[in-house]
Amino acid sequence: MPKVTTRTYSRYSLEAITLLGKLIRAARKERKMTAQEVADRAGISRGLLQRIEKGDPKCALGATFEVATIVGVKLFDAEATTLTRHIRQIEEKLALLPKSVRKKAKVADDDF
Repeated sequence: MPKVTTRTYSRYSLEAITLLGKLIRAARKERKMTAQEVADRAGISRGLLQRIEKGDPKCALGATFEVATIVGVKLFDAEATTLTRHIRQIEEKLALLPKSVRKKAKVADDDF
């Protein structure tokens, strides 16, 4: 039987997820869209949408972002073309950084 582990989240992360969920719910209601309509457009179940709106941190990030886009919640303070430019800049930066990061092995000092 697999061991069950409980993931912990920082208070900041939980508050940010809750805020995003509430923004999504408010935007959906302002647009007079039912939960089923949004869930159908996003290709998810109504239950998953309800969990996203409640701020469940276990919801898939892609589904959460798609729902936010459908109801008109801006995730970043930028237009789509600006986001594309930022993505290219980050990719250029990542190309200059090492492919992987490893801790240096500690050398045992066994000189007595």
